[in-house]
Order: sequence, then structure tokens, then C-alpha cells
Amino acid sequence: MTPLRRRMIEDMLVRNFSPTTQRSYVHYVAEFARHYNASPDRLGLEHVRAYQVYLAEQRQLSAPSINTFVSAVQFLYTVTLEMPWGKNRFVRMKVPEKLPVVLSREEVERLFHYVGFLAHRAVLMLCYGSGLRISEAVSLKPGHIDSARMLIRVEQGKGAKDRYTVLSAHMLNLLRRYWKARRPVDYLFPGVAAGTHISAGAIQEVCRDACRMAGIEKRVTPHTLRHSFATHLLENGTDTRAIQVLLGHSRIDTTARYTAVTPGLLSTIASPLDAKPKAAPGKTLRPKRKKAAAAKAS
Repeated sequence: MTPLRRRMIEDMLVRNFSPTTQRSYVHYVAEFARHYNASPDRLGLEHVRAYQVYLAEQRQLSAPSINTFVSAVQFLYTVTLEMPWGKNRFVRMKVPEKLPVVLSREEVERLFHYVGFLAHRAVLMLCYGSGLRISEAVSLKPGHIDSARMLIRVEQGKGAKDRYTVLSAHMLNLLRRYWKARRPVDYLFPGVAAGTHISAGAIQEVCRDACRMAGIEKRVTPHTLRHSFATHLLENGTDTRAIQVLLGHSRIDTTARYTAVTPGLLSTIASPLDAKPKAAPGKTLRPKRKKAAAAKAS
């Protein structure tokens, strides 16, 4: 490991960056250096700009991926290398705003029907029934299930935040059946190696296979179930701020975007075109013709 990489990793550690963010930043910076066959401390802003063009035109990476690269090199140059460059020197791509894919309740039931293993079904049902991210679901521990208060404690979710979310009675019964069958000790859903949990990638593959067997043509991931959780709560009349807390969103506008995919909720909104003014009492008045116009007509 080079001294520069070690220093960058230490800078991220002291700022409490998540392991996922650390791996992502190191990956993008390493690819950047490999592209130019030079250490990043010998490269500058013009190299960053040219590499962004390369990622967009040649690699055809998505806007979020390219922006992650920008975040990585911005951290490297402004924090680790202490270059006096403002954030405006690192140009980001505009990310298209897309509505999240949402399953109907019937599609959710069909999907679960084709998940064979109890552990896999439990993880996916937690994504839908409690609105968990896949990373949060696979890393749950037995002590995080609070059956007395019907809550699930999510420790160090996205943004290194703890929160509580709902635990349904149906989910609790399924977890009890699973507990009796597996008796997990460390993680609720243990992996192959001791002291590890099942991988998110394995559950994503299970989700894709179940979706295909269920005949669902939408592009479905475990995160789709989280989107469906929020959307169905909104359709049931749950307050947006309550959903924000359950999902662990920092900003209310992140949660509010689900209103765009709740047809039942939107259909209750009256258009201003339907708000007709009250008819004035008495006979209807007609505009009078001007005298000049009347004389010309005669």
C-alpha cells in the first residue's frame, strides 16, 4: 500500500466514513491513477476533467457513478493533499430524476411465494414489511428484534444513524419459525464463515430469480421492496414525517417523492378546474355593443 493511499484511508477513518464509502473512494482513485499510469499527486484538475469525459463517453458510466468518482478525487485533493481548490472546481453531472419502481401488493405476494429458503424470504420480507435497506436487513442481530414493543432496532444505518422501525405480527411469527429452525447466535442471518452474515449480493440474486419465476416484468431489487413499503404506507394514509423516521431519511423531500407513485393518493386531489365559481344571482348579463359598432351595422 502506498503512503498516499494509507493517508487517504486514515483521513476517511477519522471522519467516520462507512467501510462501503472507503472502499468506493479507494477504488475510484486507484482506477484514476491506473488510467494515467501515474500517482494522483502528480495529476491535476485537467486530468480529472478529461477522465470524467472518458468515463462518460468511453466507459458510459451512469451519472451517479461518475459523481462518486468526483467525490472521491475531491476528498483526495482537498483533504488528503490539502490543495486549495474549492468545490466548484469539481464539476458534477446532473442526475436524472426517476420515479422509484413500486410493486403492487399482489406482486409482492407472488414474489415471496417463489422464495424457497426461509432465511431468504425473511430477509426480503424485512425489506418490505419494515422498510429496511438490504444492508440493514442482512446485518441484523437477534437482539435487534424487540418483540415486546413490536419494533426493530437498526444500528448504524446509512449515515451512521440508529433508528427504530415497525415489526409486523406476521414478520414476528416468521422470525420465530426461523429462530427455532436455525438458532443463530451472532448475526440473525449468518453467512458461511463464522462471525459473518449472509451477503447482500446473495439476496439480490434470490430476488431476481423469484421475480423471474413470478412473471414480474419490472426491474425488481430488494430496494424495490423498501420503495413499496413507503408507497403502500402513504396509500394507507400514514403521515409522511412518520414514514421519514421509519426509512431513516434525513430530508423530508426524499420521502415526499413517493407521493409521485401513489395513484390512490393523487386521485383524491381535486383539480382547480373542478372548483367552479358559484353562479351569480339574477339574470345573466351580456356585454353591450358600442354605439359606433351598432351604427355601422345599421
